[in-house]
Parts: sequence; C-alpha cells; structure tokens
Amino acid sequence: MRTFAIGDIHGGLKALIQVLNKLEIKEGDKIIFMGDYVDGWSESAQVVQFLINLSEKFDCVFIKGNHDVWCEDWLKRGDVNPSWYMHGGKETMESYEVFSTEEREQHLNFFENLPLYHLDDNNRLFLHAGFTSLHGVEKEKFPELFYLDRSLWEMLLVMDRSIPQDSIFYPKRLQHYKEIYIGHTPTTNYDESSPINIESVWNIDTGAAFKGKVTGMNIDTKAYFQSDNLPSLYPDEKGRN
Repeated sequence: MRTFAIGDIHGGLKALIQVLNKLEIKEGDKIIFMGDYVDGWSESAQVVQFLINLSEKFDCVFIKGNHDVWCEDWLKRGDVNPSWYMHGGKETMESYEVFSTEEREQHLNFFENLPLYHLDDNNRLFLHAGFTSLHGVEKEKFPELFYLDRSLWEMLLVMDRSIPQDSIFYPKRLQHYKEIYIGHTPTTNYDESSPINIESVWNIDTGAAFKGKVTGMNIDTKAYFQSDNLPSLYPDEKGRN
C-alpha cells in the first residue's frame, strides 16, 4: 500500500486531475488531502463533488482547511465572511450556481465531517496548518489552530538546525511525531515551487491558489508530482491575488 499526500487545491480541478493521473492511484493506496479544496479558481464546487466521488472508489482522508470552514459556514447559514469573499469566496459562490439544493446539502455534509488532523499508524501527522501545544495535537486547546496556525512553520524557518533532536532546546512540538505534513502557507512565498522540508516537517502547499501548482507526494519515497501552473490551466481567470 502506498500513501500519498496532496496539497492545497483551491478550486483547481484541472490541476488535481493532472496530479492524480501522474500518481497512478491503485486499489489499496491511501490519499490524504491537506485541505483548502475551495476558493481561488472557478471549479470549487466541482472539486468537492469530484472528491466525494473519488472517496467511493479509493481510501481517502480529507482534512479541513480554513477556506473549507468559510465555505461550510456559507452553505450552512448563508454567512458571507467579507475576508472570505475577497479571497476566493466570490468564485466559490459562483461555482455553486449550477448545483442543486440536494447537492449543496451533500457538500455541507462533506465539510461538516472533515477531520482537523490525521495521525497514521506510523506516527505521521497530517494537518492543514499547525498546532501550538507542546504536548501534541491531542492536548491542543484551540482546535481552530489546526487550520489557522502559522507559528509551527515560522518557527522552523528560523530555528537553529544544528540543535540535536535529543537536546532540551529542540522544539518539543516536533518530538511527538515521526513526520508532520502541512499546507496552508504556500512555498511560493519563498520563491520555491516545490515542497519544502525542514527537520521532520514537509510543507506541500505549492501555491495553487495563486500562480503555483498542486502537488502530490508519496510520503514513503518523498517522490512528488505536480500539475501545471494554475494560471496556464485557467488562462481567463486571476485566481487569488
């Protein structure tokens, strides 16, 4: 059995399909999606429907991202968060215009049942953003941090990598897990179009919401496969700016 992690998609269905074709998913494989399925390109609702259908054929884990929370609130109560609207929500709302009430209810159920993190049998942690508890995700007092936190990643960017793992100065958050996989903060922010690995953490959000790509990674071999840049797949759109 192989396990793949797929980074932020942001409504880029064409990019997602490219990545899945390159991964050549087989029966028995597991696919872990890192969240942010919506907001950005024009096919957000279509991405959600595709994922629901995919889960009927393959072993899938769908983690909740912050954009998924905003979309869930809109589907549930009609809430239009101004920040959400300006950062892809408008395009997501438009993508739902061709979806029936029943289909929207199905998508709401999808969002409501998304886990905030996934811990596999090999002690590898998957979550959208990060966590702050020094005692691990089970002790996190603020669950919204699982899809909002950037401090985990920012800590890694500035940490002294010469510190040995058995040192009292080594970050305690990293000591609980064999590996940690995240999205949320695009690697393109650092002029990098590929996943970034620091210590035991892999960031596989490669900027699909903007001008980057969707990435799928084999977490055992660390081989990764990417879509084309999203603007080339949606040439008449701007994505998130």
